[in-house]
Amino acid sequence: MDASYVDLADPTHLEFAYLRWMRIVLRVAGARRVLHVGGGACALARALAAEDPGGRQLVCEVDASVLALAREHLGLSHQHGLEVRHAEGRACIASQGDKSWDAVVIDAFIDATLPRSLITVEALGDAARVAPLTLINVADDRAGTELSTVAAGLADAYPQVWAVGAPSGNIVLAGDAANVDADRVATQATADPAPAWLTPPGEIAQLIAGISPLRDSGARVV
Repeated sequence: MDASYVDLADPTHLEFAYLRWMRIVLRVAGARRVLHVGGGACALARALAAEDPGGRQLVCEVDASVLALAREHLGLSHQHGLEVRHAEGRACIASQGDKSWDAVVIDAFIDATLPRSLITVEALGDAARVAPLTLINVADDRAGTELSTVAAGLADAYPQVWAVGAPSGNIVLAGDAANVDADRVATQATADPAPAWLTPPGEIAQLIAGISPLRDSGARVV
């Protein structure tokens, strides 16, 4: 829970820059039905539900102790438009109907690493079945290895992949079949208190040229 921060007085306040960048993308995309894989204190889902009670936010969190802590100490309670489940992320995605969500947000880690089971070709293909947009939080990755691996998996599932981020820190990767207005995202992201820049599909394609994505058959799926 070290990476969790919620403002109990203002649920729309997002302290972490990457969450604000994700919200920018979701707003521009008009995504009102969002499936969140990885909950923590559910800061993003709670913010979106507070802004749009008529939308739907479903959070799947695998760690029951995290949810208990969020409920006991971080104000997680019943909120209109927000549902929180104790569930493993990939199984949660698999249980959803075709095109049942506007976006999938993956913000889940095991020891600061994205669970392999969520970023294989097969897993991301299932996310693309469920929603035309998938956002993935990639932790600070100076070498770029994790970023390129995840991007390669998204590129197998979506017609275009782009990213929002800063020179250091977390990067938000987007698998996009919704034709999100990248110019609007870029304008709003650069105006954020922690400015971010959009890396367009062409540059991502160059980055992942020759990179093999993870597959269930070859990944250490956790």
